[in-house]
Amino acid sequence: MTSIVAESLTRSFRDDLAVDHLDLEVSPGEIHAIVGLNGAGKTTLMRMLMGMIKPDSGRALLDGTDVAAASPATWAHVGHMIETPFGYPELTVVENVRAAARLRGVAAGDLPSSTTAVIERFELGLWASRRARTLSMGNRQRLGLACSLVHRPRIVVLDEPSNSLDPLGVVLVRDLMRQEADAGAAILVSSHHLDELARVAHRISVLHRGRIIGAMDPEGVDLERNFFELVHGAEVELREGGFDA
Repeated sequence: MTSIVAESLTRSFRDDLAVDHLDLEVSPGEIHAIVGLNGAGKTTLMRMLMGMIKPDSGRALLDGTDVAAASPATWAHVGHMIETPFGYPELTVVENVRAAARLRGVAAGDLPSSTTAVIERFELGLWASRRARTLSMGNRQRLGLACSLVHRPRIVVLDEPSNSLDPLGVVLVRDLMRQEADAGAAILVSSHHLDELARVAHRISVLHRGRIIGAMDPEGVDLERNFFELVHGAEVELREGGFDA
């Protein structure tokens, strides 16, 4: 079964068509990356897939269940970080991770081991007793990712997970995504860093003006040039009247 499905998802904000009849699938064990310029619709797509906003038309499915009707049992297997990392400023790193675990259905008896494991995975041990508001931007990002993955979800949606991370943190996130996919998780990830995505993604889809306009081979060369060629071609088609705005 395909874990994440977008079926003709469409969403407008006033007169701005953010996502336009978009179709997308992510299977178990797959890392599917989406790339696009600012305003291409990446975050809006992810927010619809996670039920954070409603589409104007179309539907989003998680493990075959419409997001609009998803039960707590479905959400217990979903982890996401979109726009802002999870973290209560006055709680410590440990307290935040425990809160995230409980919100995601981790049993009380499993909290100590789950919390310790994910803090070790994200190398946050030195800051475990620090309040979230005192962390650097990079460590807040690591905390948000830890909170998203503490329950070892089988569906993962990450919006720009490498934001604010130092090179070590980027490598850490890359390795963790591979590990989660190898364990069977379906991962949808967005990023501006094409070369970094190419190191982990099985598929790369290019999003522009709310539509998937093409795909790039993660093992291909000169990804940046290929990306801009796809975007330029879409813009030429738009000017010639073949691409509905």
